[in-house]
Amino acid sequence: MDSTTSQGDVGTGTRVASDYETLVRNNERLASALRAAQQELAASHEQIRQLTSSPQTFGVITEVHRDKRVADVLIGGRKHRCAVAKTVPLACLNPGRDVLVNDQLCIVSSESFDDVGDIVMVTDFLPSNRISVRVRDDEERVLRLAEILISASGKPKVRPGDIVRADMRTGFAYERIDRDDTEELMLEEVPDVDYGDIGGLDREIAAMRDAVETPFLFPHHYRAHRLRAPQGILLYGPPGCGKTLIAKAVATSLARSAAEKSGDVEARAFFISVKGPELLTKFVGETERQIRKIFSRARQRAKGGMPVIIFFDEMDSLFRTRGTGRSSDVETTIVPQLLAEIDGVESLDNVIIIGATNREDMIDSALVRPGRLDVKIKVSRPSRESAIEILAKYLTPDLPLDSMAVERAGSREAAAADLIDTIVDRLYAGDDSTAQVEVTHESGEIEVLHAHDFASGAMLANIVDRAKKLSIKDQLAGMPGGLSRLHVTSAVSAEIRENAGLHSGSLEEWDRLYGRRGQRITRVRRLGAS
Repeated sequence: MDSTTSQGDVGTGTRVASDYETLVRNNERLASALRAAQQELAASHEQIRQLTSSPQTFGVITEVHRDKRVADVLIGGRKHRCAVAKTVPLACLNPGRDVLVNDQLCIVSSESFDDVGDIVMVTDFLPSNRISVRVRDDEERVLRLAEILISASGKPKVRPGDIVRADMRTGFAYERIDRDDTEELMLEEVPDVDYGDIGGLDREIAAMRDAVETPFLFPHHYRAHRLRAPQGILLYGPPGCGKTLIAKAVATSLARSAAEKSGDVEARAFFISVKGPELLTKFVGETERQIRKIFSRARQRAKGGMPVIIFFDEMDSLFRTRGTGRSSDVETTIVPQLLAEIDGVESLDNVIIIGATNREDMIDSALVRPGRLDVKIKVSRPSRESAIEILAKYLTPDLPLDSMAVERAGSREAAAADLIDTIVDRLYAGDDSTAQVEVTHESGEIEVLHAHDFASGAMLANIVDRAKKLSIKDQLAGMPGGLSRLHVTSAVSAEIRENAGLHSGSLEEWDRLYGRRGQRITRVRRLGAS
């Protein structure tokens, strides 16, 4: 009895457990089906919402009224005043920025700036962060500056002459583009060269400052005397004597003066350095077109009141006397183009032309008459005194000097000065050891030229560099380091020998290198130099 009852209870319990597990599984399958149905229903609802939702329109902000939480938006060429949704931060809304507007004309999202548009050139500044630009075919338009072209102080980040990307439909300029077909031919940045970096050219520097800086700093005195500032300056003299350095230093000084005069730390002058020989091209009219572009760029830069220097290096390669061309007389059209730019209807206010050459006799006479390149400054080869000043820029007391030389001289300054004197005494000896060539002038006069007759600032800098390399070589060999008299005398001797070997070429080349103006060289005989 008991045994039978016990077995029945066990069977019943097993069936109950099995039924329970079945119910659980069925319940889980039902719950999973319900969840899948809910997801499908939600997806269907989202798809229906997307298909039936109103379209949103892109617009461009022209002005934001933050106190009223509204903004003026340009949509399809028409201006609308739209409310700003509370989910959109006002700080994200600035003129020129794209926004999304719903069908209720409410701004619901702030987007980025457009990244395509037309390429135009800035010609002038206008109030309220606007600019005038030149479009194709010399058409001019007025554009607004987008937020990214306005500095934190509220000043434009572009200047007249800059190339910018603009959307002509919305009237906004968005980006400064560093691209122009004359960019490879010119350098606009102000050089990092100061008057203090130049030695032995005090007279030339003073003349340049009188010609360039005084008219800019004191224009009222010139106006009171009815005096016109010089239009151009010609720097002429032997190669390597500092003509380019002087032009760069003038630009640096003008930039500093411009900032002080305007009280604007961001104000600066411009230095357009034209690579003369690279401006020449075989295509007819192309060189003239590039000259026009250079002067157009300079005029645009100068509209802001800042001085612009156009520097033509190796000027004789571009603007030589008309009718002297060897293969083709390209100067017959290039020279008139430059004259037209200087004397043309468009003024060159605040534009200064500086030319550098070592053959001023080859430049067309029409360019160097008064009213054009009317200030002429000769940059001569350095004298003994000038050489000492130049060497002092390169051979300074803070260099590694020979310890015995310092002890003998009593101070590092005296030791450096002694090395400079050693170089000058050796280079300017004027004896047989420095004699290099004998030249005969067309007058019959015979003259012996020594090493110092070919001296230049570049040569003096190279002598110091040679001495420094000799000092380093001794240090690497385990010998006592530091510049010594032996190093500088060896450097001078090596420079004299090397330059003696370079003195060759046609009589025309000798005229360019040393010839007296108005008196040709008819014969050259090389001499030995130790």
